[in-house]
Amino acid sequence: MLDNVGSIPPAVTFKAAEAAMWQLVQRYTGRVGYRATVKAEGLAADPPVIDCSGWFGVLITAAMNAENEAAGRRVFAADDAAAMQAWADRIIMEIETRTGFILAGPAVWAGSLPPYATFGLRLGDATGLADHPRPRGITHVAQVVRRPHDGAPFVSDSISTAVPPGIRLTPLAEWLNLVRSRLRPDDVWAVDPFRLARAVGA
Repeated sequence: MLDNVGSIPPAVTFKAAEAAMWQLVQRYTGRVGYRATVKAEGLAADPPVIDCSGWFGVLITAAMNAENEAAGRRVFAADDAAAMQAWADRIIMEIETRTGFILAGPAVWAGSLPPYATFGLRLGDATGLADHPRPRGITHVAQVVRRPHDGAPFVSDSISTAVPPGIRLTPLAEWLNLVRSRLRPDDVWAVDPFRLARAVGA
């Protein structure tokens, strides 16, 4: 068990986003396979498939749209939402640049994670990936989601090494321990896409 898991506060701010992401997780976990470079359109394929950044894009778009609708105003700007439609390394960079917040390497394990953290992982060697430049070598992105009735944190991602490959849902503490057992401490980053929310009146 990691020390910082218990320090994560219950989700109380983005209830509409929380419900929207959880609904998607319940609908697609274990029912959608993994395929590299396939984004949201893959959910309509037969059989449905999607990659990690595509699944993150589906989750965060639904979350942002739900908050905007619930508030009756644009809590999340259109350009911020559009920037979330990218590959894993770029997603982490965009959120870091736009919010000024990132936990890197040992800080992920030592600090308190945001309630809805987005993780970037360096899984394997990214030098052979010709689709996009990856300065940090991040090849995987995963999103914290919370069960609405009790706020319990889970990680949702689409990954080729899952059994079966595709969208999975893992309790946060279990996911973090698994990651720490398989990766070096500096192969992990965490950002907070919900810091993109505009203050009331902004």
